[in-house]
Amino acid sequence: MMSFYEDAKLRAANGSGGKLSRRTVMTGAVLAAGVGIRGTAVASPQGELVWAIHTSLAPTWFDPAETPGIITPFMVLYALHDAMVKPMPDGPLTPGLAESWSISEDGLTVEFILRSGAKFHNGDPVTAEDVKFSFERYRGSAHDLLKARVAAVEVLDPGHIRFKLTEPWPDFLTFYSSATGAGWIVPKKYVEKVGEAGFKQAPIGAGPYKFASFTPGVELVLEAFDQFWRKTPSVKRLVFRVIPDEATRVAALKRGEVDIAYSIRGELAEDILQTPGLTLRPTVGSAPYWVYFPAQWDPKPPWHDVRVRRAASLAINRENINRALTLGHSHLTGSVMPENLEFFWQPPKPVFDLQNAKQLLAEAGYPNGFDAAEYYCDAAYANLGEAVLNDLQAAGIRARLRPLERAAFFKGYAERKFSKGLIQGASGAFGNAATRLEAFVVKGGAFVYGSYPEIDELFPKQAVELDVNKRRALLEKMQQLLHEKAIYAPIWQLAFISAVGPRVGESGIGRIKGFVYTAPFEDLTLKAK
Repeated sequence: MMSFYEDAKLRAANGSGGKLSRRTVMTGAVLAAGVGIRGTAVASPQGELVWAIHTSLAPTWFDPAETPGIITPFMVLYALHDAMVKPMPDGPLTPGLAESWSISEDGLTVEFILRSGAKFHNGDPVTAEDVKFSFERYRGSAHDLLKARVAAVEVLDPGHIRFKLTEPWPDFLTFYSSATGAGWIVPKKYVEKVGEAGFKQAPIGAGPYKFASFTPGVELVLEAFDQFWRKTPSVKRLVFRVIPDEATRVAALKRGEVDIAYSIRGELAEDILQTPGLTLRPTVGSAPYWVYFPAQWDPKPPWHDVRVRRAASLAINRENINRALTLGHSHLTGSVMPENLEFFWQPPKPVFDLQNAKQLLAEAGYPNGFDAAEYYCDAAYANLGEAVLNDLQAAGIRARLRPLERAAFFKGYAERKFSKGLIQGASGAFGNAATRLEAFVVKGGAFVYGSYPEIDELFPKQAVELDVNKRRALLEKMQQLLHEKAIYAPIWQLAFISAVGPRVGESGIGRIKGFVYTAPFEDLTLKAK
């Protein structure tokens, strides 16, 4: 898709370069025609779909204001909430609560026209005041960057809002729409009435489904919102059941207790392939996994030596792990940047070389290996951690697995609590290479324990570079330095494998590029009996 700035240059070259009007740049008006029209006769939602979820759901994920730089909260956000602009099957910048938008020719002003008739679940209309309020209360990933680059948010009237930037920023929409939760809108009056804690207990959004109940560690129940602007959902009730054990998820699917099971791997995935009526759905999203060396900036631990970090990477037999856990569907790109995101730079493919790994350790002064303390990971991917640890141990790097529930893991990761060990990190968040570098590489990022000045200094330069080729060169240079310094040992770009039961018509899996969960929820269907 052509960027705003490329569009402006093209218009200037064609002799039409005045100020861009709200009807000229809108990346949204044409698309809106296809997604915002309701039929006159709408069937009432019917039936129920049940998911087996691989990780515990946390109330913090019900609130867009606290969205971290990972994809998990969007598993819920796409149902409960709606965004001004968001990734949809039509593309990464699809109109939502904003029916159109424009950018001034100097790149300093972005204006949105809100969709008429959009409502929150309590019946209140979505207004520009709610948009301003949602942005100002946002405190999740890239919060500091957004606040530094947005000089002011002005409500022009209930259906019209203006963002004034401190300087031209090509990635404003990318950060605002999907790489963060800042553009996902909550009702100002309701939040102010019930308070922050009250909102998490009973969230109200503008999405296709309303909050019904939540039992921590057990299930989240949602009910169809028949006034959702895009369309009335087909399925009346959604149940997200927390089942951390993979075998139990598969058993529940086989018994017909659930309709969709997330995250099925190895022999269990093979079993699904052999079971009549069940369908395996592997989807490579935007989620690289990696081993992070947070102690590399401390001169005392072994990880300070780049040879040790390279040895760890060489010791990981990614091909074997891929075949064993994801049936060979994951992509071994050698990067912690998703290959499907804009400005991706392809590094050399990762190599497994145990002897070279041992040699590098010996050259660094560790011929007998060393104790690497603890290996922190999301409990849902503890089996991946076990496989990696086995490979590291073969090279002489010994560590103890420390699996944590996902919310606790990412909280500890972001709060720099894992600085003495190894971290098995991941992110499937939307965005581009710049949004990932901001969160995981550049100084001040949400999950950054240390940084390198030669990388840091390139980030602000690329952020304001309007020439797309020059910007690409800067971002590729940053990724080259990331690779050369072995800041991470990439594992794979995950093939997330789900399984679907016989009652499901449209599952929504894979419909949004780079998103592995079900969505859009209003499009899901049950098969006719």
